[in-house]
Amino acid sequence: MVLGSGAGLALGVLLVYLQPWLGSISCNSLPVYAAVNESVTFHPSSHMPFQEILWKKQKNKVIEWENSEFKAFPPFKGRVNLDPVSGNLTIFNLTSSDEDEYEIESPSITSTNKFSLYVIEPIPSLTLTCTLTDQNIIVQCEILEHYDSHPELLKYSWDCPSDQCKNNSAPEMHFDRESDHSQKIQCTVSNKVSKRTSSIILATCFPSAGVSRGRFPLLLSVAFVGALVSSLSFFCLAKRR
Repeated sequence: MVLGSGAGLALGVLLVYLQPWLGSISCNSLPVYAAVNESVTFHPSSHMPFQEILWKKQKNKVIEWENSEFKAFPPFKGRVNLDPVSGNLTIFNLTSSDEDEYEIESPSITSTNKFSLYVIEPIPSLTLTCTLTDQNIIVQCEILEHYDSHPELLKYSWDCPSDQCKNNSAPEMHFDRESDHSQKIQCTVSNKVSKRTSSIILATCFPSAGVSRGRFPLLLSVAFVGALVSSLSFFCLAKRR
């Protein structure tokens, strides 16, 4: 009995320490993804007529509707819209500082309606670069600009005739040096709001060696003309003598 009481006391102390941390976790918050400078709309699940509405970002007010009047609060003033019929909240010209948890409060709603907003930068341009080793050709898919907008949401996919491109989600691919150099390698990087694609021909990974075939006939023609001019000049000089 003493052991039971001690265990109960320890559990109670543990819950006291964990209560602030547990209170900050929103297991019923719906994730919503939107792009920077774009707009987003939150749709509450209630279909009952609203008498009054208050939208909050954490503890801060966003916009409220009461007595048929709307009032928006900074920094959302001038870039939010509230539909009093559906309760939908739309935020325009999103910035990274808008990213947070939003909640609607109303006497008409009995359940919790929370939304976790993620504001994401669109993916900039891509480039494919090559690295040659003794055995392999390594093709890397890289984002040109510095990008740190939720990198955990980035997804890589590849498309090419070779089997290793199937179901590969790594940012680089390895090809045998004896692979078909004429094949096109395509990389796509995506997140929840955008997608970018870039491609390369495997043959371009190899530096050009010597004179290309296209220039060789031209060089032969130039050499032939030069020899012909020299011969004619020698013939004219001999004739004058």
